[in-house]
Amino acid sequence: MPTSSASTTDAAKPAASGGVQSLERAFDLLERMADAGGEVGLSELSASSGLPLPTIHRLMRTLVACGYVRQQPNRRYALGPRLIRLGESASRLLGTWARPYLARLVEETGETANMALLDGDEIVYVAQVPSKHSMRMFTEVGRRVLPHSTGVGKALLAHTPADEVRALLARTGMPAATEKTITTPDGFLDALVAVRETGYAVDDNEQEIGVRCLAVSVPDSPTAAAISISGPAGRVTEAATEKIVPILQQVARELSAALANTSGNGGA
Repeated sequence: MPTSSASTTDAAKPAASGGVQSLERAFDLLERMADAGGEVGLSELSASSGLPLPTIHRLMRTLVACGYVRQQPNRRYALGPRLIRLGESASRLLGTWARPYLARLVEETGETANMALLDGDEIVYVAQVPSKHSMRMFTEVGRRVLPHSTGVGKALLAHTPADEVRALLARTGMPAATEKTITTPDGFLDALVAVRETGYAVDDNEQEIGVRCLAVSVPDSPTAAAISISGPAGRVTEAATEKIVPILQQVARELSAALANTSGNGGA
């Protein structure tokens, strides 16, 4: 997943013009906590951020009081439950912002377009625009699936270190959805190598027989995200793949730019 881009020197710099330094620092600490797995000690935060311990302690005390961080019995700090509501609302908005781009995918490829996020160890679909064909794929928004049997799962995990991928697969297991599902960690890691080499992921009858899916990650997304198209294997052929993948990659770049547009004026 994306990691915080703030460096030790960045964290100690004055706030950007018009910004509030304490607010920027608080959000930086929350992102560092997320990068560290959700639970850290003050000394770890100080080492990674470059901020002095008294400053971090003061900020964490405020975040704890607001419910965005909680202090564990072992004195370490963990992301708090109040962040869940913010995350759920942001995920819904992310799906809303993505819909015009998914609609373009449908227009240009003819197949159903999806957007998915990596939420913990699972893939969750946050947006979909259906194909106009009478025979089309449909995935319910909000549906959760395991990464190993999906194109979006491969796209989202392609650049994750192998040991982290193995740990995830050990936690989830690798049940076979079809006879073509990859069911071994080594097989899945080989598939991720292919994603890195080609720039896109394929679900070839692995989640559902008769269905092929092509997926790419959204570069520099604020949270790990991927977009995909899915359709009958008879339409999403190897020949069609050569035409569809460049469209997927272009739309992913445009969506990335829109998400990075802090003015809120990004559009399809």
